[in-house]
Amino acid sequence: MIDISAKPTTLRSATATAVLTLRPETLRRMREGDLPKGDPLPVARVAAIQAMKRTSDIIPYCHPLPVEHASVAFDIGDDRIVVHTGVTAIYRTGVEMEAMTGAAVAVLTLYDMMKMVDESMAIEAVRLEGKRGGKSDQRDHYERPLRAAVLVMSDSIAAGTKSDASGVIIRNRLESLGVEVAVYDVIPDERAQIYETVRGYADDMRLDLVVTTGGTGFSPRDCTPEALEDLYDRQLPGVAEAMRAHGQARTPYSMLSRATAGIRGQTLILTLPGSRRGVREGLEAVFPGLLHSFRMLWMEGSPVHEAHPEVST
Repeated sequence: MIDISAKPTTLRSATATAVLTLRPETLRRMREGDLPKGDPLPVARVAAIQAMKRTSDIIPYCHPLPVEHASVAFDIGDDRIVVHTGVTAIYRTGVEMEAMTGAAVAVLTLYDMMKMVDESMAIEAVRLEGKRGGKSDQRDHYERPLRAAVLVMSDSIAAGTKSDASGVIIRNRLESLGVEVAVYDVIPDERAQIYETVRGYADDMRLDLVVTTGGTGFSPRDCTPEALEDLYDRQLPGVAEAMRAHGQARTPYSMLSRATAGIRGQTLILTLPGSRRGVREGLEAVFPGLLHSFRMLWMEGSPVHEAHPEVST
């Protein structure tokens, strides 16, 4: 099985159909209740629901997941029965296979209950009709590439006594999302320098996104939240909460992070811990969903930066 433990939990849904063709005479007998095994529709409905709840028992690489809702409907034509299934779950992976398995088991059940009176029956299709809730739903498309800065705050890395790993992780993740990393800097844990560097990214370079790593712990030199608190026009507490909640489900120490997020002008600023694990989990928690914030930032007009009130033009 694929490891999905790093994925965030989201609302997932999927719909599927399956088609059983049969003789009109068989359909007439079904409507009149003249089949040896009784009415096949209620049995097929129960079978489909059971299959959707137990798909991982049937398909080896499917993950067990909590099915929140399952639906089954039948569309009866002149020479066919179309089964429609739907599945909803709040989980880390999609429910396409659950929907398709339910549809397939429904038509197999119909076939089993009517095969003795109609040898011409055939299962013609099992098809995924739609799905929602995965990463593809969270991706936004823009008229221009988003431009970002990655800023590493570390006395030892800035002094050359230690190599950077967390900044590289951030850069690679942003580039995988189609974000252009225009700046990659390393500076020491100096409060004034952190403030001026990030301010320059927002006010002078007009970057869309700034992601920092380091300075969010308890050390006397950890001053990133304090350096940036006066820089934000608006803070985004929900983003920081999401990162801590995601991390806390994986380690008991995530609650100790003082990471923050905020907006300055039309620049989104995100601070991450200095550890590689903290960075990975923070990125897992908020991307790609965080990129939707630019739709909100640009809602009043075209996706271009307006001058920050403190910057003369």
